[in-house]
Order: sequence, then structure tokens, then C-alpha cells
Amino acid sequence: MKKIQMVDLQGQYASIKDQINDSLQEIMNTSAFINGPEVQNFQKELEEYLGVKHVIPCANGTDALQIAMMGLGLKPGDEVITVDFTFAATVEVIALLQLTPVLVDVDPETFNIDPEAIKKAITPRTKAIVPVHLFGQTADMDAIMEIAKAHNLYVIEDNAQAIGADFHSKEGKTSKTGAIGHVGSTSFFPSKNLGCYGDGGAIFTNDDALAHTLRGVVNHGMYERYHHDVVGVNSRLDSFQAAVLRAKLPKLDIYNEARKAAAYKYNDALKDQKHIKIPVRSGDCDTHVFHQYTLKITNGKRDALVKHLNENNIPCGVYYPIPLHNQKAYKDSRYKEADFPVTNQLVKEVISLPMHTELDTEQIDHITKTIIEFVNN
Repeated sequence: MKKIQMVDLQGQYASIKDQINDSLQEIMNTSAFINGPEVQNFQKELEEYLGVKHVIPCANGTDALQIAMMGLGLKPGDEVITVDFTFAATVEVIALLQLTPVLVDVDPETFNIDPEAIKKAITPRTKAIVPVHLFGQTADMDAIMEIAKAHNLYVIEDNAQAIGADFHSKEGKTSKTGAIGHVGSTSFFPSKNLGCYGDGGAIFTNDDALAHTLRGVVNHGMYERYHHDVVGVNSRLDSFQAAVLRAKLPKLDIYNEARKAAAYKYNDALKDQKHIKIPVRSGDCDTHVFHQYTLKITNGKRDALVKHLNENNIPCGVYYPIPLHNQKAYKDSRYKEADFPVTNQLVKEVISLPMHTELDTEQIDHITKTIIEFVNN
């Protein structure tokens, strides 16, 4: 059996090695390292894939979120509602811009933001909602967009974990995640479903005026060299990373199907286990692209299982072990433990198993048998 890895980027690289190497060599030959043809072509190709009018590449996913908020003109003190159960970058940028983060609980089945919790958190100072399509599953964008419309709020999609996922609206329209709200953002960190070989990110919007603002923000506020029209940052996707992403983008649907196939195998092995709750999919499987395959261990043995898997050379992860409302940087007297019953339970139960495009049946069988034997012991 091959060595089990949490993410197997080397195996994935082997199938696109020649294309990537040729592209990187061409960049070296032309020295078009910044805003070269590879970046421009990737931007156009991603726009076409997502069905969105504007893609603005940038340096990383955290920058993408921050720039999206800067482009919307949010002001210090404005409240932004987002989830308690997610990676810190989502709330980090809110705090960096001196906006006021308002954390709310998540749905116990999908782990995504709870629309009812959003409604309860809205105040006259609320200006935006940031749903996170967590672990590759789409949030309830019908409900979120309805709430936003009713209260005149912006929706900023954090799509770092779900690029390529489809959302099927109740009107029957199918849209890619990240292209539904007023603006979307993503990360191209190497382990993502569409990942480069360093840092990278992008912002998406169908709003022409907002896209114009965002293009200035990512480039020091410049539209013309040395003319700074808006306050900006230095956040650009370099040509090497764009070349890697161009090689991978045509294969993204294939990669996501491989992740789903691995998830189905996990499901078949683990679905009838008393103390294991497999991931729940909202709607059909297209709504989940399994950036992570995350179980709930319900008998109190999660931490012991993590140790057991590590001792047996099976990597795993706990995403996330501490709620954001209990993180030192984001603690606030506004938050009460009673406001986060789902998140407070999830951090005790969740465990993510190896998930990538190169997983094979032998590896999955070994992983699931090891888990079942330990949990039922």
C-alpha cells in the first residue's frame, strides 16, 4: 500500500508535470513574472468556468476577503455577520479593517452558517454577511440572499474550500459557488481543490463598478502608473502560480469527482457505525466537493482516535478545535456560550480524514477499518 497522505500533491503533479514544466520554462524565457500572459489568460478562463463577469486575481485567499470588503466601502464600526466555526482568516480580515465581527452558530448537519442565526444577529449597524462554504459544501444561499435583500446587506462568499461546487436555487438555476453573492473570494493554497504551488487567491463579481474598484485596490490603488485613486494594497498573483492553475483548471471537475468518489467509499464503510456520523450533503452531491471529509465521533473518543490514527501512520486533522468566539484575539463580552451550542459540540467531535484526488480503495479500506476497530473497542 502506498504511504497515506492527508493531501498528495506529488501524485497529482505527476499527471500534469510536462505541461507545468513547459509553462514555467516559458515564463523564465520571457521574464513575464508579474501580470504576464499566464495571469491574464487564467483570469479569463476562470471567468468562463465560474460563469462570472469579473475575476480579479490576487496574492492569497485572505487578501481576497480583505480586498472584497475594501471594495465594498465598509467603514470602521460596520457589523459583518459570519460563522463561529471556520478558519480564523474569515474573521481576521474583518478585525483588520476595524469592522465589527458578529459571530453566529452553524447548522448541525452541514456545518454552514445558520440563516436563522443570521436573522437574530442583524442590527441597524449590520452591513454584510460572509457565508463560508465549509469543507466544500454550499451554504444555503437562497435563504442568505433573501435575508440580505430584505435588509439591504452585502453578501461576501468565502469560497476558499468549495471552488467548483454547484448551488441549485429553488428557482431551478444552477450557479457556481463564489458567483452568487455580491462578491466572492477564494484561496489557491496548495491543498485546496484548485491549488497552486505557493500562495494565490482571487475575487469574483458580476458588478462592473465593483470590479473596477477591486482592480485598483489590488495594485496600490492605481489604474494608471503612479496615479493612486483609491487606498490599495500590493496583492498580485504571480505568473508561476497562474501557470500551475491554468494546468489544473481544466481538470478541476475531474479532481472534484475523484474527491466525491473517495467520499462515497468512506460513506459505504462508515455509514452504519453507531458512534460515527458521516458528512451530510444538502441537496444532490454536486453541492459538496469534499475539500475535507469530516466525520463526527459521538462517543467522546475523538481525541483518542486522533492519537490512534497518528500512531498508525494515518494522518488526520481537527478542523477546528477552538471556536472563534473563544480565541484570544476575538473574544468579546457580546458572546455567550449559549449562543453557540452547535459549534461548541462540533469542536469536540469533528475529525477530518485524508482527502485528495489520489486516494485509492486499498488506502480507504485501511483507514476505515482502523477507525471502526478503535471506535467500537
